[in-house]
Parts: sequence; structure tokens; C-alpha cells
Amino acid sequence: MVPVVKERLALDDSGIGGLLLFLGAGAIVTMPATGWLISRIGSKMVILLATILLGITLPSLLATNTPALTAVVLFLFGSGIGAIDVGVNAQGLQIQDIGKKPVMSSLHGWFSIGGLAGPMVILLLDYFNIIPFYALVIVSVLLIFLVFGVSSHLLKAGIERETAGGREDGKKPGGGVAWLHPRVLFLGVMCFIVFLAEGAVLDWSGIFLRDVKVVEENLLGLGYAAFSVAMAFMRLVGDKVVSKIPGRVIVATGSFVTATGFLVAVMASWLPLILFGFVLVGLGAANIVPIFFSESGRVKGVPATAAIAAVTTIGYAGQLAGPAALGFIAEKAGLSVSFGCTAALMLLIGISYVISTGVKRSGEIS
Repeated sequence: MVPVVKERLALDDSGIGGLLLFLGAGAIVTMPATGWLISRIGSKMVILLATILLGITLPSLLATNTPALTAVVLFLFGSGIGAIDVGVNAQGLQIQDIGKKPVMSSLHGWFSIGGLAGPMVILLLDYFNIIPFYALVIVSVLLIFLVFGVSSHLLKAGIERETAGGREDGKKPGGGVAWLHPRVLFLGVMCFIVFLAEGAVLDWSGIFLRDVKVVEENLLGLGYAAFSVAMAFMRLVGDKVVSKIPGRVIVATGSFVTATGFLVAVMASWLPLILFGFVLVGLGAANIVPIFFSESGRVKGVPATAAIAAVTTIGYAGQLAGPAALGFIAEKAGLSVSFGCTAALMLLIGISYVISTGVKRSGEIS
């Protein structure tokens, strides 16, 4: 829908880019507050309220007639996305606690499938010549009916436990400590880097294929498609992998595979091999974030709702700010160097996480 908004409001590239920042700002501002809200009314209620907000604001994006009003609606739309994201991950953590088995990778797998299905639904509605505004109304109505239709299966209280290990003084910890806890900050920064890598493929793969690899225009979307399909597949089978292989091994291996994928894409000149590089990025990065999210809910002395909100906020900041930083590097040294830097950061994740988990096991990190 971005091209439609751009044309309606007569915006140039910088104008639409600045406008889209309000979507990210809404999510980033809302995510920390959502952790506090979940502890008061539960993640089920947060999900339902956020769904209503999304249902109202999505078609409204094509009803506004000024950039200022569109910015306000985008901010509210981003707030709904941020709230529902934290709420759903909170549900996932509670399900893991109850079932005593990992489910986060599968949940994130369906998230990836949704990212692929969304554009396909819009294309289908466009095929039947449905006006874009009414297409979004249809999507919003389906969204609300879907979520409220399955709401009886949502757990009522978000995350019941306040901490994974409690506090020695027996006092209930405050949500603010999540942002100051070293382990939460560490997991957040690690998520920041992984989301940066995902954002690099989302925002830059098409330009990379066009400008660096000189690929035909009609094939520019293949890089992101290869990445997305590989990530969705790996996440759907990820829970079985996580249940059998230690998380530190998965993070280390996934980081190495992701870094290798970026390097293959940079060094290859044959399109199938370049696409194989993006497949490796998707396969490697798929289960890293679900592991980090799961661990954030087990940090001792920190409310699980506050920890997941903090890690989610820091992580998603990487998806917003990271591609811009890579763009700055690309302007100075080229996109190949940007992808190379991303590969180095992914290797840093694997090394850092393995070292940190080793230190944690020895008791030096609580």
C-alpha cells in the first residue's frame, strides 16, 4: 500500500521515508509500556485491544488526505503492531511454561508465513479490481473476526509468574529493572543485530541484486523471497531442533551459517548461488531470535513481561535503525561492504553468546 499512499499524498522518496518512521516510532514507544500493561490486564486483553486498533487504523491509512494526519494514523498503527507483538510473545512464553516444551520457533514461523501471505492477499483482492481502501477494510474485518474467533483459546493472564527465579528479599521486582539488567540488555543487543541482518535483506537485497549483481528488474524480489521461505521453513521445524540441541549450539551454528550466507551472496556472480546465499541467511537466522525471546522470560529477578518487552523493543530498533546504518556504509564503501559488516556482526553474536552462556553456567552471571 506504500506506493498508493505515496501517490495520493504526492510525496517524494524522502517524504514517504520520513512518514514511515512514524510506524516504527509507534511500535518502539508502545512496546515498553505493553509489558507493564500485560502485568495489569493480561496479554489476552492486550492482544484483543491491539487487534481493534489495527482494524481501525489499517484502512484509515488510505482515508487520510494530509501527511500530518497520515503520520498520526501510522503512529497508532505502529502502536498496535508493537502491542500485539509483545502480547503474542508473552502468550508464547506462558505456553512454553505450561507445556514444558519449546513453541517459540513455530510461532515465529507462522509470523514469517503471515509476512508472505499478506501481500498475496492484497494481490488477490487487486486481481478482482477491488479499490485499495475497501481491500484494507476486508483485511481488517477478517483480522478482527479471526482474532476474536479464536480468543477463547488465548490464555487469560499473560505470564503468571513474575520472575523465573524470584528475588532473595522476597519483594516483587519492578518492571524498570528489566532495562538495567545486564542479561536483558545483552539479549536485546543480540536481537538488535539479528533484526539488523533481517532488515538488511528486506531493505537492501533488491538494490544489491540490481546495482551490484546487475540482475534483471523482474527478478529483484527473488533474494528476499528465498530468504523468507527458508526462514519460515526452518522456524516451523525449529521447535523439534531446539528440543534436541542446546540453544548455545543453535545460536553459534545459526550465526555462522548466516554470516556464510551473506559472504556467499557477496562473492558469487551466478544468480542461483547468490540466492543460495540468501537461503543460508534465512536458515541460519531463523531460530536465533526465538531462543533469545525464550531466555528473556527466564532471567532471574526480572518480571518476564518486562523482560520480553525490553528485548523486543531493543531488537526491533535494529530492524528500523540498522538498515539506515547499512545504507550509510553502502554510500561510503558499497553494499558488498555493508553485507560483509553484517556477516561480521553475526559471527560476533555466536562467539559472544557461547562465551556468555559458559560464564553464566559457572555462576558469574545470574
